[in-house]
Amino acid sequence: MKRLLARFLIFAFLLLIWLLLTYPFSIQELTAGAAVSLLIALFSVGSIPIFAEMRTGPRAITWGIAYLFVFFFELVKSNLDVAFRVLHRKIPIQPGIVKVRTKLTSRIGRLALANSITLTPGTITVETKGEYFYVHWIDVRARNIEETTQNIVSKFEKYLEVIFG
Repeated sequence: MKRLLARFLIFAFLLLIWLLLTYPFSIQELTAGAAVSLLIALFSVGSIPIFAEMRTGPRAITWGIAYLFVFFFELVKSNLDVAFRVLHRKIPIQPGIVKVRTKLTSRIGRLALANSITLTPGTITVETKGEYFYVHWIDVRARNIEETTQNIVSKFEKYLEVIFG
């Protein structure tokens, strides 16, 4: 039953992403997206061990939806920050590579965190080693690991911890 639920959730998530990427959509795009999402969901859940690390309970789903809103908010905020830095030359930048710590233990949770950091403009995950990520940051505002982790990682990590562990 758990595998069936996991497959359904992956199917629904992939189909939702497909629909968001192909908007406005037609019946052909809906059919193609549903077929591809179904094939991926059927063949990937058992064969790719990284999907086994995902939690599929109601709490994880709720936090996953909340995470999407937090991620999109941070994405817009970061885009505006970088745009202002480009348009207004007087806003200083202090680029540098910083070290941050994560509490996430699952591989897919760390992957989601690294991608979340990289997808928000102004930060790029350069390398991961154990519990540490090395991130290129456009405006280094903190000098120690705790402050840097608070500024970059914590906004995503609390949600990803519930979803992936």
